[in-house]
Amino acid sequence: MTRAIRASITAGCAGLLLTCAVAASPAQDSPSPRPNILWIVGENLALDLGSYGQKNVRTPHLDALATNGVRYTSVFATSPVCAPSRSAFMTGMYQTSTDTHHMRSHRDDDFRLPAGVRPLTHWLRDAGYFTANITHAGGREVGTGKLDLNFVNEGPLYESDDWAALKANQPFFAQINTLEAEYDIYDRKSAEKPRVLWVGEDWHPKIATPENVSPPSYYPDHEITRQEWARYLNSVSGMDVRIGWVLDQLKKDGLADDTVVIFFGDNGRLEARGIHWVWDSGIHVPMIVHWPKGHPAPPQYEAGTVSDQVLSLLDLTATTLSIAGMERPVGMQSRVFLGDRPDPARTYAFSARDRIDETEVRQRSVRDKRYHYIRNYTPGAGFPTLNRYKEKCFLVKPLMRQLLATGELTGPAADLMTPFPAEMLYDTEADPHEIRNLADSAHREHRDALLRLRAALDTWITETGDRGEVPEPPGIVAPFEKEMHDWFGTPEWALGQH
Repeated sequence: MTRAIRASITAGCAGLLLTCAVAASPAQDSPSPRPNILWIVGENLALDLGSYGQKNVRTPHLDALATNGVRYTSVFATSPVCAPSRSAFMTGMYQTSTDTHHMRSHRDDDFRLPAGVRPLTHWLRDAGYFTANITHAGGREVGTGKLDLNFVNEGPLYESDDWAALKANQPFFAQINTLEAEYDIYDRKSAEKPRVLWVGEDWHPKIATPENVSPPSYYPDHEITRQEWARYLNSVSGMDVRIGWVLDQLKKDGLADDTVVIFFGDNGRLEARGIHWVWDSGIHVPMIVHWPKGHPAPPQYEAGTVSDQVLSLLDLTATTLSIAGMERPVGMQSRVFLGDRPDPARTYAFSARDRIDETEVRQRSVRDKRYHYIRNYTPGAGFPTLNRYKEKCFLVKPLMRQLLATGELTGPAADLMTPFPAEMLYDTEADPHEIRNLADSAHREHRDALLRLRAALDTWITETGDRGEVPEPPGIVAPFEKEMHDWFGTPEWALGQH
């Protein structure tokens, strides 16, 4: 990274952070001993648990966690794809403020986080917490050990990956990144396969079938659509099996009564119109918090309740620090939502999509409890825009191209194959699948929502120093085109364009 670019980022964040370089300090009234904290991070997941009303899944362990904890219904990721989203909730800063907004960026340069911005685990370690990124518990595989962050030069983020080390190193912060839901792509041989399987597909409980599922109407009613939807739901059921192993091991080791468990999704659903896009299907995620018996709960926590408070996944950072008895660093964009001194509640949650591998598309999103506004910055781009991972793994995309070519694609599915308009507005209560764009509606309530959310987004872009309109250095995209071609192949229709 050039000195000028780094100076620009640091200067922009300095205005936000003020004195954030001052280390977070333990709160004066923090309980002793402090609780352990366990993050269970669901991969590519929307609100598709039984406790959220999803049919054709079996998620008894997470449902029990929700019954005995707090289930949140209005939580939104800051990005619809893993690395930018994780770069935000692992620092407490929007990825668009720290130049970590492009997927798989800064993997092989000298990029450092702006002054005063630190990984969450570094704050926790300074406060005496042992940190671990767990892959196995009780001899079973429960996590990937995934980092997938757009910063790599901050030093080690965790001290261990060994579950057995937790009991002797309390208080601890442990993170488990689930294997589901994901395609089995990391052998990098997807291009050679007739169909890319789902991780764990061979053993997942077969609760969902092509005959009993009902995919959204923005997809064609077709056997392939139903097969993939069933595989996704069965992946959710499989994830719950592994989480059951984790929770059982927590009890066996005598840690359950001293461990705050937070389950959440890192970004939205693994479906063609979900992950990568800032519709709700790409950013609306589940979150469950379970407080242990051995520690006094914060005032906002009441077991067995449901909260519709608007939250950003970003808020996990400051809230985790608060649980650990630490103050939020001054200027950190994350907000505390559980604790004796919570930050003001959010009215809006903001999200951003930027380059994802070889695909250059920019979107911004703002969501309140009911309305969702999306702004599209890339003329001509849309759902059909080439992304090789999507074309290979998500079978509904080539299906929709085929049906469109033969005149068999109709309704919302056909509409999805057209370029994005400049603005989109959805009433998520009346239209939960976000099919009817109200941006041109003359209805007064719709016009008021449009103007209000436009203004909120413009304010956020300015106040957070959104770097989305700053171009990446020349030559960034071409290597990704080759890497993704070698990994996933290039569909025939796109060969003449690239």
